[in-house]
Amino acid sequence: MSLLGKINYPDDLRKLSVDELPEVCRQLREDIVREVSVNPGHLASSLGVVELTVALHYVFDTPEDRIVWDVGHQAYGHKILTGRRDKFSTNRKLHGIRPFPSPEESEYDTYECGHASNSISAALGMAVANKNATDRSADRQRHVVAVIGDGAMSGGLAFEGLNNVSQYPNDMLIILNDNNMSIDRSVGGMKQYLLGLNTNETYNALRFKLSQWLHSKGYLEDDRRNGLMRLSNALKSAISHQQNIFEGLNIRYFGPFDGHNVKELVRILRQLKNMKGPKLLHLHTVKGKGYAPAEKTPQIWHAPGKFDVDTGERILEHKPGQPLKYQVVFGRTLLELAKQNPKIVGITPAMPSGCSLNIMMKEMPGRTFDVGIAEGHAATFAGGMAKEGLVPFCNIYSAFAQRAYDNIIHDVAILNLHVVFCLDRAGLVGEDGPTHHGAFDIASLRPVPNLTICSPMDEWELRRLMYTAQLDGMGPWVIRYPRGCGVKEEWQCPLEKVEPGTGRKLKDGDDVAVLTLGPIGNDVAEAIAETEGSGATTKTAAHYDMRFVKPLDEKLLDEIGKKYKEIVTVEDGARNGGFGSAVMEWLQDHGYTTRVKRMGLPDHFVEHGTIAELREIIGMDKASIINTIYK
Repeated sequence: MSLLGKINYPDDLRKLSVDELPEVCRQLREDIVREVSVNPGHLASSLGVVELTVALHYVFDTPEDRIVWDVGHQAYGHKILTGRRDKFSTNRKLHGIRPFPSPEESEYDTYECGHASNSISAALGMAVANKNATDRSADRQRHVVAVIGDGAMSGGLAFEGLNNVSQYPNDMLIILNDNNMSIDRSVGGMKQYLLGLNTNETYNALRFKLSQWLHSKGYLEDDRRNGLMRLSNALKSAISHQQNIFEGLNIRYFGPFDGHNVKELVRILRQLKNMKGPKLLHLHTVKGKGYAPAEKTPQIWHAPGKFDVDTGERILEHKPGQPLKYQVVFGRTLLELAKQNPKIVGITPAMPSGCSLNIMMKEMPGRTFDVGIAEGHAATFAGGMAKEGLVPFCNIYSAFAQRAYDNIIHDVAILNLHVVFCLDRAGLVGEDGPTHHGAFDIASLRPVPNLTICSPMDEWELRRLMYTAQLDGMGPWVIRYPRGCGVKEEWQCPLEKVEPGTGRKLKDGDDVAVLTLGPIGNDVAEAIAETEGSGATTKTAAHYDMRFVKPLDEKLLDEIGKKYKEIVTVEDGARNGGFGSAVMEWLQDHGYTTRVKRMGLPDHFVEHGTIAELREIIGMDKASIINTIYK
């Protein structure tokens, strides 16, 4: 039996000798590559932290000790070593292992980590709670480790946590997994700072031994330790001509070290494990380590889909004649518009390839901006540009835009600034699960004054709405569209203005009015055509593509309210407070007593699985749509 085959839980790992760990790492890396090749997921990030994962579980007494991952797509090795190796083939599948670590799945998963930059704050909370715990003896204090990487250090929350770390008594360890990447290449001043940061290993070892001696003599209580740290930092900065931002925050810094030397990592972690006070260990790693194609182009191999392990050939599932993805239509249309309108700029928080802003970035690098994992900053940065007369298209995944809520309101909407927010991955996203479903954008943004909120039914509508949004005097817009492919083989169409707040009637009917928002309208149109075409019912439905949730098409709603006694609304977003709620509010406010049935995402977090599977579970598949309309 292989070494990995003997490991079901970290206790089994700790029975091995340190000399056996490199072989465990080799087998673990092999296992991840083999499984992800047939069951697609996040590959390159997990390959980059194999040695760190093994060392952490070898040195620390997990799950009693806490390891907080940031972000969770680094944690496939962690899952395999913590009781889920036999189930790893179900990763990201319906009712299988969750796409990101979650305490609801395993006691080894200490926190939710689908979004970036939360580990330091969460780990600090745990470490402070541990210091204040009354159910634990002084000689058995729980160790808390935050593992932050893949560009997550660029997020504002990470800086807020760092700024707070030394304010409260704690012994937490922050591990910075520095691979110069998020999904695409990392950007910004922190990236440049980390590239230049260097600390002598001998110096660290001597300082560690000195601190142990001073502590044993009682010379290193908290107040004196902080004073000595400040003196040490000042002397070190003067001698090395470097200023260490972490030690400037009174966080002991160690590194950088090679993050792929597992035996050395074990030695270092053992040294740091019982050191008092907050500390940061800086590791240099290679995203995609150990699999040549992933090392060469880690941004492609972040989530490569299926591939041939031996050849490294990706098995692309795009078929000839298949419609383009909405994100690609966005990227190509934005470039087209930017060539016509010199005011247009593009902004993305660390997702140039994920949202296809890289299309414009390639031709117009001076007019595109990747701000790193910093959604709030992206929104305010866009607001500042708009204040000076530019027209920013700020593309943020819907679920990540939750982190920019105040910025959208305070820094854009109040001033009625001309920023176009394009919310990619709106609605159900499938296998990435509840942390990534774009469920809440309509319900959260609908009450905000000055916003225009819309969703295109297809690629042509997306192009027309983008064209309209960039016209003079439009103010702040939100255009939401889903993950995945559109519905038209020919995506190009003339760029024409759509009057804000206008919908369109797609089909007439006598008995019920079906109002849809966005691409889910195509599923509804298909369901209506199939049902009425088969003669299965004598009931006929009118179908309206409303386009805008704010402002609503009041003329159309007035027509519908006068003609129909029954209305069905369908949206790929939260039912509570969403598009259907807006329609009900308007009808109530204008004295209509029409019965309204709303279809949308339910009032609970939807699990992971294919979009088709999830829609069936929550009652938004074709059969459910037919049943709601005609029964």
